[in-house]
Amino acid sequence: MRLILLGPPGVGKGTQAGFITRHYGIPQISTGDMLRVAVSHGTPLGREAKRYMDSGGLVPDDIIIELVKNRIREPDCGAGFLLDGFPRTVPQAEALAAARIEVDFIVEFRLDEDELLARSEGRLVHLPSGRTYHVLFNPPRVPGKDDVTGEDLVQRADDRMETARKRLEVYRLHAGALIGYYLARAGSGEPAAPRYVRIAAAGSPAEIREQVFAALDARAVVPMD
Repeated sequence: MRLILLGPPGVGKGTQAGFITRHYGIPQISTGDMLRVAVSHGTPLGREAKRYMDSGGLVPDDIIIELVKNRIREPDCGAGFLLDGFPRTVPQAEALAAARIEVDFIVEFRLDEDELLARSEGRLVHLPSGRTYHVLFNPPRVPGKDDVTGEDLVQRADDRMETARKRLEVYRLHAGALIGYYLARAGSGEPAAPRYVRIAAAGSPAEIREQVFAALDARAVVPMD
């Protein structure tokens, strides 16, 4: 099973990605993580990407595509993968398709803007692991402490209200076109077209998780556990 998750910042994609990858036995592929590893290991792609990063520019899509292609050849991707952070634009989605990196499902999470902002404002993060919590919707067992390590949780600068509004504006610039692209592909009748799943992301993480599993399983996806 190969998936892409869509949805605005704060909608809970990271939490649901964790549920999906554990339940179906697939890795979460982060393009940001792949770039950092390639740069730190000094691979040819990493050296090329570093030139752009050092100059403050964006790493070109063709480099990202090559990193993805290399990553999905690894054994842990045999049952599929979940792409994290890519594509963000229609040209990137088109580049994925042109490289024959096809996906089975597009899962779009939707939530009212006021609740999105409320979620962002209350979100807490354990920076070393990336684990996320929310003071109302997904609180840690001990206030302000990570459930696993007991270390302090922090509120990231981009989760503060004004920054969260700006992130939503940036998302809207590209999201409509990207959603339209994948909806059109899903309805095209192409043999390799992904199936499009839309999830109402109101409710607890567990309730949303069950919606996601039901939607994926209903389309003949067999869980690994």
